[in-house]
Amino acid sequence: MYDIEKFYQASDIDDAVRALEADPEAVVISGGSDVLIKIREGKLAGCSLVSIHGIKELEGVRMEEDGTIVIGPATTFSHVTNNEIIQKYIPILGDAVDQAGGPQLRNIGTVGGNVCNGVTSADSASSFCVLNAILVLQGPEGRREVPITEWYTGPGKTVRKHEELLVEIRIKKESYEGYGGHYIKYGKRNAMEIATLGCAVLVKLTGDKKHVEDMHIAYGVAAPTPIRCFATEDKVKGMELGEELYETTGKGVLEEVNPRTSWRASKEFRLQLVEELGKRALKQAVINAGGECNA
Repeated sequence: MYDIEKFYQASDIDDAVRALEADPEAVVISGGSDVLIKIREGKLAGCSLVSIHGIKELEGVRMEEDGTIVIGPATTFSHVTNNEIIQKYIPILGDAVDQAGGPQLRNIGTVGGNVCNGVTSADSASSFCVLNAILVLQGPEGRREVPITEWYTGPGKTVRKHEELLVEIRIKKESYEGYGGHYIKYGKRNAMEIATLGCAVLVKLTGDKKHVEDMHIAYGVAAPTPIRCFATEDKVKGMELGEELYETTGKGVLEEVNPRTSWRASKEFRLQLVEELGKRALKQAVINAGGECNA
């Protein structure tokens, strides 16, 4: 049974914002893959829902004239994965969300919901982090932009105010052009599994494809929130491709993460995964960026 006190279908973004402002207890629902489960479990029993499902302004993927990719938060995982712009320019994101749950969830779950629930295990989270995603919120006072590095405030918590709505996810051209990327998710099962650990890497190589010009690496479930390893990124800039690069990356990230023990895995096992997945994701990202990896 679903214990829902009130349900309001918003007609557009402004209408949704007004509805949230009018009801301090209202919960936004789009695909419903997270919210409905919480209601069924009693965590949101008796709640009021404001639905943004069907608002076209919040759906789809487009590219602006300057190369910025704009993703509507109500775009489902499957639509992100199969979108031509995503496949051509940022396939790391399409590959990541294609690992979320099963086909049913990917057909209803949305990338905006994945970001707004604030959980560190979200499959899109580490990829958005390495892509330097900018999240656009709209509220009663207008719009504001939040870099994803400032989005998460704690486990399941974000900077989004109650009366605000996530309306765009923006990725600038300089954050993806010339980079190769790869995302690895580790779970106890091969499908329909919440990540025990997730790792995303973007790498840009020098013109001769022999050295690292720039690298971004981020993790999910390696800290209370998704985390970028900036110190390691700085450390490997200019390094030559080879085993020393991968070892430096694997050891470096261990000094920046802070995983915990849970029923899914111990802290010690997660640290092992942090090192190993970091090296594996970087090696594949190097290949995807046009470099060679013999390891």
